Amino acid sequence: MNREELLEKGVAALESGEARRALDLLAKAQDKMDFSTEVESLIAEAQEALGRHEEAITSLQRVIAADPDDLDARYALGDLLFEMSRFDQARDVYREIVEKFPDEADAWVSVGLVDFHQGQIDASIKSYEKALAISPDSTFALNSLGDARFAKGDVKGALKNFQSVIDLDPQDPQAHYNLAEMYYDNEDLDQAESSCLKAIECDPSFSYAYLTLGNLYLDKDQSDKALHNFEEFLLHENSPAAEDIRAEVAAVVDGLKAENKR
Repeated sequence: MNREELLEKGVAALESGEARRALDLLAKAQDKMDFSTEVESLIAEAQEALGRHEEAITSLQRVIAADPDDLDARYALGDLLFEMSRFDQARDVYREIVEKFPDEADAWVSVGLVDFHQGQIDASIKSYEKALAISPDSTFALNSLGDARFAKGDVKGALKNFQSVIDLDPQDPQAHYNLAEMYYDNEDLDQAESSCLKAIECDPSFSYAYLTLGNLYLDKDQSDKALHNFEEFLLHENSPAAEDIRAEVAAVVDGLKAENKR
């Protein structure tokens, strides 16, 4: 096969979930041509899908070195480092974006998310507000700001942010899920269930909505529904950052299956 055929088949394999085959084809395509940032980005995507995260990081760094203006590669690198809980490195990547591209609101949100996950809530809020100053209708920023306000106990402020997202985009699954978490935290299980189901209606692969449903169905003593939703969570959630929670949920699933056999 020539390089065009290898690339075409590699992309098709990647889109169909055949990451190992895609990586083989894309690597061969890269070998047959001058270095291509497009192909190397696809290689990184396949490597990440295979759990070969260090190789994916190296590939993305090659892309950025060859094309410093490739925003997609910069975000992909930051997001992968974030998922691997390498927060300081992720923050550095996102800050490089805002230094080079000051109008990138999403990069400011990503900086804030790093701070939020390290318990620096006030710092995260400042970053979210910078993002909103650039892009007032950013649902990414509004959802994240709502999370931070909720973490500080500002329920009304959080609710306002989440409702603003839904007003802007009624099909935004994150906002519905954020509302579900608020309701669940306040032990309003019916409202939490409704919001989780809405999040899944908007995005059937929204893994954490299944997790919350599993927990609330356990609270309702509806073990069959809990089991189903925990299994859906395991099916849809594969990020490196979720390794521990996946192990915990898998143990719960095993326990529920054992109970069903009695």
